Amino acid sequence: MNPSFAAALAGARDAAAAQHYPQGSLYVVATPIGNLADIGLRALHVLQLVDAVACEDTRHTQALLRAYGIEKSAWLSVHRHNEAQGAQEVVARLQQGQRVAYASDAGTPGISDPGARVVAAVRAAGLRVVPIPGPSSITTLLSAMPTQQEDSAFVFAGFLPAKGGERQQAVEALRQEPRAVVLLEAPHRIAALAETLAPLGERGVTIGRELTKQFEEIASLACGGLPAWLAASPQRSRGEFALVLHAVARERDEGEGRRVLQLLLAELPTKTAVKLAAEITGAPRNELYELALSLRKESGS
Repeated sequence: MNPSFAAALAGARDAAAAQHYPQGSLYVVATPIGNLADIGLRALHVLQLVDAVACEDTRHTQALLRAYGIEKSAWLSVHRHNEAQGAQEVVARLQQGQRVAYASDAGTPGISDPGARVVAAVRAAGLRVVPIPGPSSITTLLSAMPTQQEDSAFVFAGFLPAKGGERQQAVEALRQEPRAVVLLEAPHRIAALAETLAPLGERGVTIGRELTKQFEEIASLACGGLPAWLAASPQRSRGEFALVLHAVARERDEGEGRRVLQLLLAELPTKTAVKLAAEITGAPRNELYELALSLRKESGS
């Protein structure tokens, strides 16, 4: 056990033990993506409480739990190559009234990691799934993005296909996507991904490397400059990667937003009119709301 986490275990019991943890339930536990201190108090308590831990790599998760001072005797290896079969073993244990936790190697299970089939099988059997939220490389990188609130919508694409032709088709589809797109990539393929994204030219991309770890690096640049950025230092091709293609900048016609809003205000309450005007024109809702108040004041309504 890492002595630093002795107080965390006690804190987890104090903070979470009074809550209800039904038997015969699957607990989907998010684990740190690099920094051990990112574990949640409820996750620590659940990992102590459950009868068995199912995980992507038992050796990896055993080492993780031991760092927190948690020892378990019942382990189930459930990875992408045996997930369908492993899911049935999980279901069998739940039907016996056991509590089972599922953890992938890092982050939230089922998000480009094993776990989705286990959850589907458990739910199909009429059993309960309890999510224990926590770290995710996706939300970690998005929270550090240079973006505006009105452009916060995103699409999660995960890992692109490995084969060249399929990957190129995927990138062409991304070219047509105006929203931000989240991608994941392994170190041995990051250079190839950079070359594939380079033709997107001036479209912005934010790349996160070794997120939450000691040598974390986050940079925003144009897609066309991604290969050169990676080549500038051998360190930049090491570690796990999350990337976000920036949303395509929208050109807004402020006059169109005003015209649409005026038409809607004549027939609808202010909040409804603003919501619809934002969806129709793409203008920021807060700006339209201020304009709506001004227009109401001018008309005396």
